[in-house]
Amino acid sequence: MTTAAPAATAPALTPFSRLLALGRAETTLLRRNRTAVFLALVLPFALVGSLRSILRAAAEHTPGLDVNGNLVTSSMGIVLLVVVYTNLTTAYTARRNDLVLKRLRTGEATDTEVLLGTAVPSIGLALLQCLLLGVGGLALLDLRAPANPLLLLAGLALSALLLTALAALSSAVTKTVETAGITTLPLMLAAQFGSGLMIPLESMPDPVANLCRLLPTTPALQLLHIGWLGTDGTGPSEGFAGTWGQAWLPLLLAAAWAGAAAWAARRWFRWEPRR
Repeated sequence: MTTAAPAATAPALTPFSRLLALGRAETTLLRRNRTAVFLALVLPFALVGSLRSILRAAAEHTPGLDVNGNLVTSSMGIVLLVVVYTNLTTAYTARRNDLVLKRLRTGEATDTEVLLGTAVPSIGLALLQCLLLGVGGLALLDLRAPANPLLLLAGLALSALLLTALAALSSAVTKTVETAGITTLPLMLAAQFGSGLMIPLESMPDPVANLCRLLPTTPALQLLHIGWLGTDGTGPSEGFAGTWGQAWLPLLLAAAWAGAAAWAARRWFRWEPRR
């Protein structure tokens, strides 16, 4: 008497493969949402056009301000804010209200994997746009190569992590997709005007600038300036070695804010639709 061979079992998925699967599904949903695609692809570059004139005006009152350098690094910050924070707040709210996130929690993926998997397309698109901005700055604006690429990458990574967590927090107080533009507006304005993107911190009075440096988004975004320009202000580039002396405090603050935001997102994120 022969016995039937046991049925082959599917190999267990790793956390990385689950993230990729969730990311592919979210990418498909993102492509189908024309409004989200427009906001992610067009709006950041529309804001960049107005940013140049603002920086030129600031340079008249701030001797030594590198307009082109700040234009590229500030544009990267704006791209991260719009594509990661604003777009992802909308995505979390929409998937929650459609009960997509609730169904995903019943599978193998952990809560962290569900949140990060949803964020994969937005983060990938933002980093791609930042790369294009950097290449464009080198080719068209005759900028120097980044003084410290490691700090630049750290700024991009910490900004993406922080804004993903803040998007999850913002979605907790966002009832519908239509109200996401309202709930994300305070942080967007605070980051653009208080974190040195639209108005360089060096152009502000010292008490105001010191206060703005403590905002959650400022340290990570300042790492972009230090990593590329080699300085956090209007002075000459400090070179690779010298940038670490300027960057250690923003690096610690950025990591602390990102960790705190990630903890708060896991603590207060809403998986059920708001009634």
